[in-house]
Amino acid sequence: MRRILILIATVTVLFCIPVPAESPSANAIKQLTTEYLAKRPTTALHAGMNLAEARGAQSEFVAQISNKLGKRIGYKVGLISKAAQEGAGASGPARGVLLADMMLPDGTEVSVRYGARPIYEPDLIVVVKDEGINDAKTISDVVRHLSEVVAFIELPDRIVAETEKLDGNLVTAINVGARLGVLGQRVKVQPTPEFVAAMENMAVTATDQTGAELAKANGKALLGHPFNVVLWLIQDLASTGEKLKPGDLISLGTFAAPKPPQAGQTVTVRYEGLPGGQIKASVRFRE
Repeated sequence: MRRILILIATVTVLFCIPVPAESPSANAIKQLTTEYLAKRPTTALHAGMNLAEARGAQSEFVAQISNKLGKRIGYKVGLISKAAQEGAGASGPARGVLLADMMLPDGTEVSVRYGARPIYEPDLIVVVKDEGINDAKTISDVVRHLSEVVAFIELPDRIVAETEKLDGNLVTAINVGARLGVLGQRVKVQPTPEFVAAMENMAVTATDQTGAELAKANGKALLGHPFNVVLWLIQDLASTGEKLKPGDLISLGTFAAPKPPQAGQTVTVRYEGLPGGQIKASVRFRE
């Protein structure tokens, strides 16, 4: 009887051990690329990957779409808010790669069907001035190694089919949904305590073509301060032996919940309170 109980306990333990998710195959990455370029929702990848598998999938995916969308020009940080993390079943932020041809000029017009499951977000970009940023440990360190702040409306793509369960590593694998973004006006970074305070307290407002308010926030919405996102990215890149380079663009994340674009809608995002005056970016959505 004792042997039978031991056998039952052993079998029970074996069945309770989680089975590791299978790494995405080359065919799965090829399918993801095909569906991304065709702007179709994908079921190529699934939740359950570990972080190393997700980063490997992202690397292969980015390498394939780079043939169409150009070289790497920087990074995007997503899932920065608790709400976004909970919605994706993630425990923290995620990083993706920005490619040259993803960037569009201020005031551009795009189809509402620019992606498989398109959304827009009031975002913000900072530009890396020099490699010293990789040694930054505080917000005051970060500001000395940035050259510009750029108004930015990101146009991401929730390319994973609605039938698929999401988790943070799947978000990483699909390159954090990077698709397009509109670069607006710029302001020079001033390495002063005043500029640091202005970034924290700036007012960020999104409006439509009628002037109706779509979203409102301030700099604190990005991890308490926009430069905290840069510090997170520096550490995350260091964990894989990577570094920021001069000229890199860093998309810092959304100030408000993402929304689907509407045909005929013009979205303008304004950033007020920075030294040098207001900056803004606009995009128009057509059928």
